[in-house]
Amino acid sequence: MEKSRFAVGSHNLSQVDGHAGKKVIASLADIAPDLGKYIIEFAFGDIYSRDGLSLEEREMITVTALLASGGCEAQLEVHINGSLNVGISPRKIIEIFIHCIPYTGFPRVLNAVNTAKKVFSERNIKMNDCP
Repeated sequence: MEKSRFAVGSHNLSQVDGHAGKKVIASLADIAPDLGKYIIEFAFGDIYSRDGLSLEEREMITVTALLASGGCEAQLEVHINGSLNVGISPRKIIEIFIHCIPYTGFPRVLNAVNTAKKVFSERNIKMNDCP
């Protein structure tokens, strides 16, 4: 039997964002529950379950898109955690951000790096210890 979009999305959300993803959805329950449902069904059910890209590649694209958009630091924080959860190294995350400098500029990259610094600190990740 085929799983529902919500079931597939919930699984993908849990795999990528773990507790943080559930927290985002829960924060919408009393004000915009349909938004939470759309995030689960569309973004994580339809988009994240497509063939052609791994979860690692999807998260690399996601953090890059959020950095480029600017003003998305809360969502960037969730997806930096998601990137780490699916196996992207802290060094690679920073390298992805540095690669964006010629295309998005220093201010957006600095905001992303500062968001990463916060996430790494919360997860007790020290860059000197990372390969």
